[in-house]
Amino acid sequence: MGRTARTVELPVLAPLDRAAGQLGRQLARQLRDAIGKGALRPGEPLPSTRVLAAALGVARGTVVEAFEQLVAEGFLDARGGAGTVVSGALAETARRAGRVAGMAGAAGPAAKAGGPPVQASAPLRPLPAPAHRYAAIASTMQPVPNVPFSVSVPLGAIAPDDTWRKIGNRVRASRIGAPSGYSDPQGLRPLRLAIADYVRRSRSVRCDAGQVIVTAGTQQGLHLACQVLLDAHDQAWVEDPAYLGITSTLAANGPPERMVRVPVDDEGLMVEEGLRKAPRARVAFVTPSHQYPLGMPMSMPRREALLQWARARNAWIVEDDYDSEMRYAGHPFPALQGLDCERVVYLGTFSKILFPSLRLGYLIAPHDLVPAFCGARTLMDRFSPTAEQHVLAAFIAEGHLDRHIRRVRGAYAENRALLIGLLEKHLPPGLATLQPGDQGMHLVVWLDDSLRDVDVARLAAAQGIAVRALSPTYAGDVAPVRQGLILGFGGFAATDLAQAVARLAAIIAGAGHARSSGKAPAGAAADRRPSRRS
Repeated sequence: MGRTARTVELPVLAPLDRAAGQLGRQLARQLRDAIGKGALRPGEPLPSTRVLAAALGVARGTVVEAFEQLVAEGFLDARGGAGTVVSGALAETARRAGRVAGMAGAAGPAAKAGGPPVQASAPLRPLPAPAHRYAAIASTMQPVPNVPFSVSVPLGAIAPDDTWRKIGNRVRASRIGAPSGYSDPQGLRPLRLAIADYVRRSRSVRCDAGQVIVTAGTQQGLHLACQVLLDAHDQAWVEDPAYLGITSTLAANGPPERMVRVPVDDEGLMVEEGLRKAPRARVAFVTPSHQYPLGMPMSMPRREALLQWARARNAWIVEDDYDSEMRYAGHPFPALQGLDCERVVYLGTFSKILFPSLRLGYLIAPHDLVPAFCGARTLMDRFSPTAEQHVLAAFIAEGHLDRHIRRVRGAYAENRALLIGLLEKHLPPGLATLQPGDQGMHLVVWLDDSLRDVDVARLAAAQGIAVRALSPTYAGDVAPVRQGLILGFGGFAATDLAQAVARLAAIIAGAGHARSSGKAPAGAAADRRPSRRS
């Protein structure tokens, strides 16, 4: 194995006081203190005596003197040709001692004066309101392990690993994806051409490559839409229930009255309710192909009504085409954008059909909005990594994406059918029912109102099952919040699904028994209702 070359710097060292003399002792003391504070850690190399002497502007003998003293004390180890490194055991002892000394120093003045002891660390300073809002978002959107029933876990047997790797190797060998300067915030043109052709064929989207903006996924597209389309006092329609990503984005970046939650029924967004609540809203955020989280598509009459509202009010519709590729029965609705390409901003992602870590999606905007979205993207993160864009462009253009989607749809259809059968067999009657649906990568299980879905999700997590509670996706300000669970069925083996369903059914049954006996289920707080999400 080749030797690893690295430059060693010591910014922890302060200039030596030449007037005070004894420079070797000063240097030894500084190094000793740095080791005690943990700024220099066991095993870390120090510069050579020649390099350090030149950096400090002292004679080499001064550095040799300091090093020899610290080697004798056990703080450093001299390893001949390998150089000098921070020692192990004694350095750790010094680090602990330094920490204790720091605590004592913090408490020293008050203790000597007979006053109350001072805490080792100062109390947390008050945080600004945005910090609290973003911290709350982080707590609700933590990643979950890839265990049943986590949503959007790729199915390993049909993951595009080999094909993706081969195209990636080819891109790297050709050097077109080599690191270079800043790239176009709109995205690489070959990828935008491939995306425009793909959505035209698969979703009846009307656009050209000049309207496509490559994003880091749907979440970034939603954030960009909020930045570009909404002024300070504009209102926006948002489905109720809805994806937490859009409700959290709006809540974190505007006044509470900005977001108007509009209920959905079996036909999707209830446009008449939106008109009643906020007829002058500026934007409507919808998931018309596969409503998240409930799963129904928006009916054609509702689509027409929504478009009529947008035209009459000079408003915009942001279409999140969630899970549109995963339809298992019937003919899919075309994208809403195809009905009016001047009023709809269309969002899509490759995270679900390929793999979430890819972090590539797309936003398709009307021509007059493209410069604004590019400007907002520039201020956010400039552009997506170009090498992956080259790989994805080739993956689509060479037909691999179409073949991959066909394989994925077949495999997920099998998993979906298996999970439906298991749930119908094991779910406790009267406590849980399955929501019908023929699209997507998850199923919804409704719980009896006597149960709390957040408690069931917490109990399931303790047993290695990842389910999402449905109630937090509701606004909860008018109608009673419904209780339910979101179950993904992606990349899991049949035996894993069967075992997880049996455990989940037992958890639900146990929670129902605890409620009927007047006791809160183990690990759950009594009568914990979801807080309002706006």
